[in-house]
Amino acid sequence: MPTPALIALTQKGATTAQRLLQIFPDAEIHAREGRVADAHSYFSSIKEVLPVLFARGIPIVAFCSTGIIIRALAPTLNEKHAEPPVLALSEDGNRIVPLLGGHRGGHTLAQEIAEYLGGWIASTGAGENRFGVMLDAPPVGYHLSNASDYPAFVARLLQQEGVRLERDDDTPPPLWLTQSRLPWKKTAEMSIHVTLKEGQGSSKRLVYHPRTLLLGIGCERGIDADELLALVNGVLRRESLSRDSIAAIVSVDIKMDESALIHLGEILDVPVRFFSVEQLEHETPRLKNPSEEVFAAIGCHGVAEASALAGAGESGVLLIEKNKSARATCAIARADKPVDIENVGRRRGNLVIVGMGPGGSAMRSKEAEQSLAMASDIVGYHLYLRLLNPLTKGKRLHSFELGEEQARAKKALELAGDGRDVVLVSSGDAGIYAMASPLFEILEAHRNRGFTLRVVPGISAMQAAAARSGAPLGHDFAVISLSDLLTPWEQIEKRLSAALEGDFVIAMYNPVSKRRGHRLTRVLELLRSTRTLTTPVVIARNLGRENERVRIVTLEEINVDEIDMMTLLLIGSSKTRCFDNWVYTPRGYSEEV
Repeated sequence: MPTPALIALTQKGATTAQRLLQIFPDAEIHAREGRVADAHSYFSSIKEVLPVLFARGIPIVAFCSTGIIIRALAPTLNEKHAEPPVLALSEDGNRIVPLLGGHRGGHTLAQEIAEYLGGWIASTGAGENRFGVMLDAPPVGYHLSNASDYPAFVARLLQQEGVRLERDDDTPPPLWLTQSRLPWKKTAEMSIHVTLKEGQGSSKRLVYHPRTLLLGIGCERGIDADELLALVNGVLRRESLSRDSIAAIVSVDIKMDESALIHLGEILDVPVRFFSVEQLEHETPRLKNPSEEVFAAIGCHGVAEASALAGAGESGVLLIEKNKSARATCAIARADKPVDIENVGRRRGNLVIVGMGPGGSAMRSKEAEQSLAMASDIVGYHLYLRLLNPLTKGKRLHSFELGEEQARAKKALELAGDGRDVVLVSSGDAGIYAMASPLFEILEAHRNRGFTLRVVPGISAMQAAAARSGAPLGHDFAVISLSDLLTPWEQIEKRLSAALEGDFVIAMYNPVSKRRGHRLTRVLELLRSTRTLTTPVVIARNLGRENERVRIVTLEEINVDEIDMMTLLLIGSSKTRCFDNWVYTPRGYSEEV
C-alpha cells in the first residue's frame, strides 16, 4: 500500500500527524494555510487536495470531521473496489473512523494507527464486529476476486452455522483467516477458497488469490506489447492461473526501458521489477532450461526462469518452465508466502522536472507541490531548494551552484536511473531558460533509461512581472536572454535587433552580471536609438519572494546600477501604454473605447 498522506486542518491535528511520521517516515503532512506551522505543503481549501490525492490512489488520513471529508470527496466517488483507504481521525488520534477503501487496506491502516496512537476504531461492519476480520479487506498480498459477492456472502454467513476453508494442496492456510472468529465447519455449505487458480465465486463462496507468483519475462529489443500479452495470457490460460495471483513482473535490468514490458505491467496492473545480470546468473543451478546462447549475449544463462526464481527468493520454486513466442520467453515461479514487493529487485525510477514559479508559494502550482511531495530526492540550485522549505523536509537534497546546470541534470538522471523518485527543480517555468532543455539534451545522447519522465510547468518570471504591472504582454512579444555564457554575444545582439525591428514587446532575462555589466549599457543604447524615450519599461526583482520590487519607468529613466541578475526587464513596444502606474499593450480589438 502506498504511503498515506496526512491531512491537518488545525495545529493540534498537525501535532498528532507529526507523531505518525514515526511509523510512516515518508509520509507528507498537508495542512491548511495560516493555521498550521511546519507542514510539508499547504492548501487553502481541503477540496483542493483531497480529490487529487484520492484520484491518484494515495491513502488519506485526515484529522477532521467525517462530514468535511465526505463533502470534499463526494463528486469523485465512483467504483468501490478502486478507491484508496480514507480515514477520519479526531485531532488527538483517539478516535479512528475508516470511511472508504476497507478492501484496499483501510482496515489494516486503521489498526496500525490505533495500535501506535492508542486510539480505538469506530467500525459499523457487522461481519467485522462478529468475526474479527474484514473479509472484503484482506491483508496486503491477498486479492478477493469476487468482491461484488461479499455483501450477500456476509449476510448469509451471519445467518448460517458455519463456513469451510478450501485451498490448493501446496498453499498454507492463511493465519488472518484461521485465527479469526469465523465459524469454521468442514461440512458447511458456504466456503472460502484460497487458490492460485482461476475460481468461480458466488454469494456462497469467496475466492482469494495469494499474490505469490512471479512472472519472469525475457524479450528482444523493440518487441510489440501484443506479443508479450498473448504469450502471458496463453500460459495463464493453459495452467488455469489467475492474473490476480501475480505479485510482479520481473526481468533483467537492461530491459528497464523496454516499453512493451512496462506496458504489460500496466495491463496486468502489477509492478515491474528488475535484476542485474549478476543476480540472474546466481540462479543458474536452479534453472530448468539454461542457455549458453543467452550467456554469450548478456552474461547470464537465462532471463525468464532466472528472474522468476530471483523474485520468489531462495525458498521459491519454478512453477512453470520457460515458454516461448517468436521474440519473448515467459516463466513463472511461486514464493512460499505473499511477496513483499519492496524487497524484490529494482524498481523503475521517476523523474519530474518542476517549474517552481518565481519563488513564493502563492505562485507555485498544485501539480508542482504534489510532485515534490511524492519525491524521494530533490535536485537543484541551493537557493531554489531553500525557497522550497518546508516542502523539502524529509527529502534527500542534492544542492548545486549557478553554472552547474549540466551537473544537476546528470545527477537527476543518475538518481532516477537508480530507481528513485526524483524532482529536478527550476525557478519560473522549467522550459524557459531553465533545466528542462539541458536535461533533454543529455537524455537524447543517452537514450537507454529506466525511469518515467514528466515536465511540470510553472509561472515564469515574465508572466509574474506582467501580472504585477498590468498586461504589457497583451500582444506579440519576444523573450531574450542577455547571458552570453552559452550564446555568442553577436547572436544575442542580432536577435535583439530583429525584435526591435518587428516592434515586439521584449522580456529580457539575465540583463547583467559582474563579468558583463557593460553589455546592458550597449543594449540600452540600441533600445534608445530605436524606440522613443517615453517607452514604458517594467523593472521587476525578486518576484514572489521577500523584498519583491516592481517599478515602472521610461526607457530614458532606466538606471543600470539598480539592475542585477535577479532582475527582469519588460520593454514596451510602440503600442504599449501606461496610466495610473499600470502598463498594457492593446490587442487592437477597438481603436476607441
